[in-house]
Amino acid sequence: MAILNGAMSVRRFRLVGAQPDNWREQYRERLEEFAFKEGPVEVGKEEREGWVQVHNLLETSFEDYNKWLYNDLILVALRVDKKTLPAKLLKATLEKKFAEWCEANGRKRAPKEVRDEIRDNLEAEWLRRALPRVQTIELCLNLRDQYAIIHSMSEGAADRIRKRVYSTFGLRLVATNPMAAIGDEDLTQRLMDTVPTRFGDLVVGGA
Repeated sequence: MAILNGAMSVRRFRLVGAQPDNWREQYRERLEEFAFKEGPVEVGKEEREGWVQVHNLLETSFEDYNKWLYNDLILVALRVDKKTLPAKLLKATLEKKFAEWCEANGRKRAPKEVRDEIRDNLEAEWLRRALPRVQTIELCLNLRDQYAIIHSMSEGAADRIRKRVYSTFGLRLVATNPMAAIGDEDLTQRLMDTVPTRFGDLVVGGA
């Protein structure tokens, strides 16, 4: 729960969208609906994602407001699970199994359908035993001041959060830049006119 402790690198977004009158109850219900759900043990390589408590990625209930709602601040985390297999070890094991099949069947090369079957069976066996790679992306929604903070500098993580926030709350996250935080439009314009500064892909005051 780095978002609650010490220094961190974050990205800030404007929060765009109307909030319902009874937003506390509706947002709680939506968090419950889109909470992380454990899949079956034999789940394959597809990703699974959903909301969890920012305090503990195993906590997926949002019944207790005290664990995720602080006045007008929503603190949650998006958990993303994906099982992966060790590529080099998988390749070496498959080559050995292909060779064993060829020796047992008196063939120089295993047919494609045989190789595909061996690969599918091996991957399924290993995936059943594998633990997923778990990623969490922490999020703070400030509903009063209409902004969001993501505890990640990754564009991929930001895009994932944008989609999940919209599907859960019907709210859009719009990227901001440091100039937007100044608040003084005249000063902002003077800085943009006189100081060539690059913020990511945005260039202000010069090419």
